[in-house]
Amino acid sequence: MKKLSKCYTVFIVITLGLFLFAACSSGNDNYATATTTVTPPPHQTLTVVPRPQSILDLMKQRGEQDQAKPVLKIVTPAKDAVINGSTVAVKLDLSGDLKGYMPHKDPATGKGNHIHVILDNQPYEAYYELGQPFELRNVMAGKHTLRVFPSRPWHESYKNDGAFQMVSFTVKGGGDAAKPTTTNTGQTMANNNASPTPTTPREGKDMAPSTGGAVDATKPLLTYSRPKGEYKGADADPIMIDFWLANAKLKGDRGEYRVRYIIDDDEPRFIDKWEPIWLSGWLSGKHSVRLELLGKDEMPVENGGYNTTTREITVVK
Repeated sequence: MKKLSKCYTVFIVITLGLFLFAACSSGNDNYATATTTVTPPPHQTLTVVPRPQSILDLMKQRGEQDQAKPVLKIVTPAKDAVINGSTVAVKLDLSGDLKGYMPHKDPATGKGNHIHVILDNQPYEAYYELGQPFELRNVMAGKHTLRVFPSRPWHESYKNDGAFQMVSFTVKGGGDAAKPTTTNTGQTMANNNASPTPTTPREGKDMAPSTGGAVDATKPLLTYSRPKGEYKGADADPIMIDFWLANAKLKGDRGEYRVRYIIDDDEPRFIDKWEPIWLSGWLSGKHSVRLELLGKDEMPVENGGYNTTTREITVVK
């Protein structure tokens, strides 16, 4: 009887030990599974690449156009004009050594040479047909700045002397702040205080209100141009950064200024020659692009807030 009791006790001890071992093994398996199924978010690594072959091919087709030196003049509004009412007519004169360059939208592709028209520090609107009216409607009361420069079909700006023009003007009896400022064709130039629902969908999306009273045309000025809006398909990689620079030379052009760009709060990078750069490696989704003009002290140069500009773009792949 004693032998049976001892055997029974040994059986219970062995059984309990196996149960505890199994429980511990099961817990370890669960822990291991939890750690191995965690996938870190993808990290975007952007690389500066050469001008895309598709653009090089298009440049060959265009002949001498990309060696043109177009000169713009803002006929209206005149410098320091005072405009009664909320509609501002924009009239431009194009001259210079054009070599065949002329703004025009190809109906088949929806692309073509055009003029970038910027109200205050909002994203630009493209002006394709200089013979047709271009109006700013529902402009807010106050002082404003208009900037223009010629562009190629892929939105790379011409950077010759005389291509960039800027005027400041004042509007009295301005528009309704609850509605956006638009062109006469319905393109949104500024959302003002309205809900972000433009009359016609456009690149640039939800812009905050901005006026240009503090900008000084004689001081260094960086005008943000690209990137802007939504990029799909072949346009989604690489993506071009381009800007217009007035009254300043970059270090690589024997000057003392630099352009700093920051993508999605990542590490700052620098542009030391005034020319577009192309970045490859974008991930799908929304991205912020910030451009800053830095002086020789490596600090942003102040000029009405225009020399530090951030845009949001969307990449769809």
